[in-house]
Amino acid sequence: MHYTGQVYRPPMESDTPLLEITTGCSHNRCAFCTMYNRTPFSASKLEDIKADLAEMRNALGSDVRRIYLLNGDPFALSANRLLKIADLAHAQFPDLETLTCYASINDLNNKSDYDLKELRAAGYNDLYMGLESGWGKAVALMRKGFTIEEAWHHLDRLEKAGFRYAALLMIGAGGKGTSEINVAETAKLLNRYKPFTIAAVPTAVTPDSKLAVMRDRGEYVELNERELLEEEIMLLRALEVDDDCFFFGSHPYNTIPVSANFSERDKMIAYLENNMRKLPPSFLESIRERGQL
Repeated sequence: MHYTGQVYRPPMESDTPLLEITTGCSHNRCAFCTMYNRTPFSASKLEDIKADLAEMRNALGSDVRRIYLLNGDPFALSANRLLKIADLAHAQFPDLETLTCYASINDLNNKSDYDLKELRAAGYNDLYMGLESGWGKAVALMRKGFTIEEAWHHLDRLEKAGFRYAALLMIGAGGKGTSEINVAETAKLLNRYKPFTIAAVPTAVTPDSKLAVMRDRGEYVELNERELLEEEIMLLRALEVDDDCFFFGSHPYNTIPVSANFSERDKMIAYLENNMRKLPPSFLESIRERGQL
């Protein structure tokens, strides 16, 4: 298998076979991220993808229903390229149902509504969208490269094309003192375009990131542990999503890991509140260092 540089996939896809179709990240300018600093963005050769699919078939047999595509945002590729890759995958795995990957709002700019419907028919679905927040100022602060108006527009297009998506969020993305508006605007977006999964991870100021420079200049003020946990609880209370939507709050960055379907929302909130009370006040008022994984 061809795996180049850093390889990342959502924890929820831990049992899904991995197929590299790109390396690096096409945007690679988010303020908080250093994941792909050493790996330039490029598209994999079709012959390499074909060889990897054959190797996957030899190792796993033909009964593969789901494949996770690497790396940072494979959905940046053109619709034509993605459809060719889908054809190669279906040739090896006749019962393949889902081709899933990280994606960005930016990746939808080069795809028409017709393209999206064609991609959905080819099996692309369950896109892990790095929204980080539904509040425009936080999205701009994190240098996502799209506006919140574009997020609304493109999530509407995805919904109409029949796509499911996972919302990747950063707790505290707006900085200290903005939790209420950050939660309110994020909930407004997600309550309209309901994700099948929500992953909420505390904002981390990692070494060598643009966000570290912004923090040192006073342009971004980190939340302490109490504020991060309070914002997470606030978000859980504000969301009005389907009961089978899965909330993932068990990343190593989450101080109190908690994950469950939204049918268990009250239990998750109680768990967070009960465990907060067990933490020393000195820890809750501190800022925990979270290095890049």
